[in-house]
Amino acid sequence: MDVADVSGVPPWFAEQLREEGIESLYPPQAEAVEAGVTDGESLVASVPTASGKTLVAELAMLSAVGRGGKALYIVPLRALATEKYEEFREFERHGVEVGVSTGNYEADGEWLARKDVVVATSEKVDSLVRNGAGWLDELDCVVADEVHLVDDSSRGPTLEVTLAKLRRINAALQVVALSATVGNAAELADWLDAELVDSTWRPIELRKGVHYGQALHFGDGETRELGVGRSEKPTAAIVRETLADGGSTLVFVNSRRNAEAAADRLASTTREFLDAEETARLSALAEEIRSVSDTETSESLAAAVERGAAFHHAGCSSEHRSLVEDAFRDRLIKVVAATPTLAAGVNTPSRRVVVRDWRRYSGDAGGMQPLSVLEVHQMMGRAGRPGRDPYGEALLLANSHDELEELLERYVWAEPEPVRSKLAAEPAMRTHLLATVASGFAGSRSELLAFLDRTLYATQTEETGRLERVVDETIAYLEANGFLEGWDGLSATSLGHTVSRLYLDPMSAAEIIDGLEDAAEPTAMGLYHLVSRTPDMYELYLRSGDREEYTMTAYERESEFLGPMPSEFEEGRFEDWLSALKTACMLEDWAEETDEDRIAERYGVGPGDIRGKVDTAEWLLGAAERLASELDLDCVIAIREAKKRVEHGVGEELIELVGVRGVGRKRARRLFDAGIESPATLREADKATVLAALRGREKTAESVLEAAGHRDPDMSDVRPDPDAAVDEDDEPTGDEQAQSSLGDF
Repeated sequence: MDVADVSGVPPWFAEQLREEGIESLYPPQAEAVEAGVTDGESLVASVPTASGKTLVAELAMLSAVGRGGKALYIVPLRALATEKYEEFREFERHGVEVGVSTGNYEADGEWLARKDVVVATSEKVDSLVRNGAGWLDELDCVVADEVHLVDDSSRGPTLEVTLAKLRRINAALQVVALSATVGNAAELADWLDAELVDSTWRPIELRKGVHYGQALHFGDGETRELGVGRSEKPTAAIVRETLADGGSTLVFVNSRRNAEAAADRLASTTREFLDAEETARLSALAEEIRSVSDTETSESLAAAVERGAAFHHAGCSSEHRSLVEDAFRDRLIKVVAATPTLAAGVNTPSRRVVVRDWRRYSGDAGGMQPLSVLEVHQMMGRAGRPGRDPYGEALLLANSHDELEELLERYVWAEPEPVRSKLAAEPAMRTHLLATVASGFAGSRSELLAFLDRTLYATQTEETGRLERVVDETIAYLEANGFLEGWDGLSATSLGHTVSRLYLDPMSAAEIIDGLEDAAEPTAMGLYHLVSRTPDMYELYLRSGDREEYTMTAYERESEFLGPMPSEFEEGRFEDWLSALKTACMLEDWAEETDEDRIAERYGVGPGDIRGKVDTAEWLLGAAERLASELDLDCVIAIREAKKRVEHGVGEELIELVGVRGVGRKRARRLFDAGIESPATLREADKATVLAALRGREKTAESVLEAAGHRDPDMSDVRPDPDAAVDEDDEPTGDEQAQSSLGDF
């Protein structure tokens, strides 16, 4: 089908596609058009990666906008939201306004009402519904990308309930659900009252197989030699052959440690294939990585990148991950060793994908468990980019002939499992049930059951009475904690409305309220520990030797805890208490200005982990402040101060200074030590003193003084005051333009 023949799409879009070299639609895209995707018909598209799912979404959204409507594109990850926003911004040349929103779960996002296309995470859309964003009533088209993630226990229920609510708001809403791997696509289409396009077509061939011995064994029965040297690992041999053919490789492993170790080893292979220009560019990229964060993770990543390899996992900062993704897409980085998080939608195609580790540790099972077919196929789908690769190959690794047969049967020849709703899980049900009542979608038990009857869970459950039983148990819990009242006339209390708008798990809210009610003057540590033991905070694990260390700390600081400490004989509860204490100690170290690299080493975390814990603590402390205010408790000021300290990573005396734009934790400390202790003194400060405190960086000093309102921020002819110079022994190496990944946030 020629792009010019597609009805309902603005003429400029067909012209733009032709400029990009797209003259005709791929078969699955043509099927989508024939199914009515440009005429407002709902659609489930189960189409392989690289087969044009995004264009199907664009056809649906732009045809809706062309009819005077508004479109929403829902993604599972913030990184993917940013990627899609940048992609869709091309439409703005033709008058289509595009917006993106991923954070601040308490806002109603009314500014988005002016946008024609909005990109957002499912959590953000859920929060917009809870906060009564009026523009959601105007939606004509909703695209749900990576819809198979309704099967994910953490993200799935939010996407499922959000789609149900959006369809309830607008019965005529067009829903376009996209996925590369759905074992029960027809069931999803029935749930969404949608047409189905279920295709295996790809623009370039993807071959799946297993490497064993000295050969590749493909699913179609073909065998091809791929020799492994005497001291060589199979992964390195595959990478070597791929590089010799001008391709890149994505290697999936099962842990962060394995990702870092694999990248270091594979860098010995990739460095041999780099030319002088690539070596220079990689050296510059490595320095950029080092400037992001002064941690061991940052240094290890930079060392691998200098040789053409990289790792990618959740312990890396978002800046690290973005730099690696961009360089890998450009084929500057030749191989990336990644944990499975990279398979979740971010655009990182490669010539070959190696699923090195097909088992991972499961706490529930107490040991290593095989990955699902769906997960492995998601990884495999990253192989092959149209226009760059003549083919794509996805390979598993076998150590024996029996394992070769097992992997062919388990993954290469197998179909993905059907996705199953996880809505009935306790955390999801209490969170979404409260929000459903608080946001007006149900005013009684019967109305609540009627709403839930429109979810995927209701269509899939075969256990009679299960939904009613889970709902009744959840209502009882929410009533007991003061979030709901009534039964036939079910309604959210004032407190329940607040908890819903704050986007808190009701159990987190209950834990926070219980802790604060008897806390007239809580310490920062007490507050950090309180929020760290809520379900909304992922606690740090206790490593070998940690139990003894944090047990001693617990007894030393028991008076600061908000709530009674469990007995050591309550094994599970005490372990959780200590894990929360370890997390709180990390937050306290951050708020006491401990260097990021020392925190990373002390707690065995990466810069991404630090940022994640700090962001979560800031959010939860903000929620605690709101709850304390609503309940008229005496601890509001203490909570606010603890929040600001963890937000900026500073002591109490620096809170005002870090409020000046461009002054992060390190710059604030230098200014304070030079006698400049507040924004008011900075406004009137001697410029030579400021320049010395900021290590002679004239542009930095000028921007800081300008932000503070100094009458003459110009640094021309100013020389640093030698008496105000700072001791640089403890300064981080590299350009301090960002003062580490957390220093200026």
